[in-house]
Amino acid sequence: MPDVVAVVGPTAAGKSEAALRIAERLHGEVVNADSMQLYRGMDVGTAKLTQDERRGVPHHLLDVWDVTVTANVATYQALARDALDRLRQNGRTAVLVGGSGLYVRAALDALEFPGTNAAIRERLEAEGAAHGPDALHARLSGLDPVAAQRIGPANVRRTVRALEVIELTGRPFSEGPGMETYAASVYDTSYVGIAPEMATLDERIEARVDEMWERGLVAEVAHLAEAGLRDGVTARRALGYQQVLAFLDGATTEEHAREHTKQATRRFARRQLSWFRRDPRIAWFDQAAGAVAAAT
Repeated sequence: MPDVVAVVGPTAAGKSEAALRIAERLHGEVVNADSMQLYRGMDVGTAKLTQDERRGVPHHLLDVWDVTVTANVATYQALARDALDRLRQNGRTAVLVGGSGLYVRAALDALEFPGTNAAIRERLEAEGAAHGPDALHARLSGLDPVAAQRIGPANVRRTVRALEVIELTGRPFSEGPGMETYAASVYDTSYVGIAPEMATLDERIEARVDEMWERGLVAEVAHLAEAGLRDGVTARRALGYQQVLAFLDGATTEEHAREHTKQATRRFARRQLSWFRRDPRIAWFDQAAGAVAAAT
């Protein structure tokens, strides 16, 4: 039995249920690798399982950060390694689950991440706000065309990070963690991916967003706004949350916010699939049942 079973794939594919069922079969415990489920209070919009939905299976690395904290993959790596090491020492199988590709790799692969510099990042973000994302992306294209090709102009956060790393290290971002060929694994890991047909996935995304609205996403975002969500560099940009904030701020209608969330989530799911499909270690299934059978 491997130390870790990694359950990956796009949003709304059924990863959480698959991970839960695998953990139940193997008497294991779930470790979160979804960057947005690390935030306290971001429950409805991230489809975070409730305590009842976890069916008594221990879950780790949920509700770690306040929404004002900027996500940091190096910090997550340390937290994840600590959780995975403790489970291994206790003879428990870890079921790592999430759709944040770099977070999965940070937990499982022998990668080292460059540090951060708040002053550089703030300057780049200010430039992006003043001159637009295309100008930042054009600069990245000149410095590191490989990274620019992989990071679309709309992904301002990733563009800023790439430019920050280049400035800090003097090396292309494309040579750093998450962009290079796959490094050695830290743990004995079995990788299973869930990827339904795109038409099915789109239907699930549509249904999930509608369910989030029915379960009170607008009220959740309004509550988190009072707790500083607008000040959170990472959290405020989460799918659904940024759209609802725009509605609450009067920049759009609620119906447009809902439809925009669906569109943005469909695009995001395709980017997730593109990321994970590059990893030859993943065995793919079109539904959770296949992933569970393969892992157990």
